[in-house]
Amino acid sequence: MARSQRRSRRKSSGGRYHIAVKKKKRDLARPAAATLLGEERKKVIRTRGGNRKIRLLSYSYANLSSQDKKSSEKVEIEDVIENTANRDFARRKIITRGAIIRTSKGDARVTSRPGQNGTVDATLI
Repeated sequence: MARSQRRSRRKSSGGRYHIAVKKKKRDLARPAAATLLGEERKKVIRTRGGNRKIRLLSYSYANLSSQDKKSSEKVEIEDVIENTANRDFARRKIITRGAIIRTSKGDARVTSRPGQNGTVDATLI
């Protein structure tokens, strides 16, 4: 079964929405990138309009920025501590936006979307 970016067929109350339009190719969605902690692997994807997106499949560094120093530096990610998107992601070492990672400088929260942007940006907690 194909992944879709359309509205669900069910309401929050459990009732049904009556669909007036059939499925279209433009409604198809791609599988999530699920960026893992590991050596660098990227995938370039052609999007609508001929634009390009860089999918980060795995990465082991983060661009760490600090509010006090107003600077950023590239640091190695040691571990994924917590992930608010899914409890299981921390155990599987999947990095998404909002994930808390451990670096040599301390714990940091990921602010970028690695599966969409192609980088891991983080700020110190």
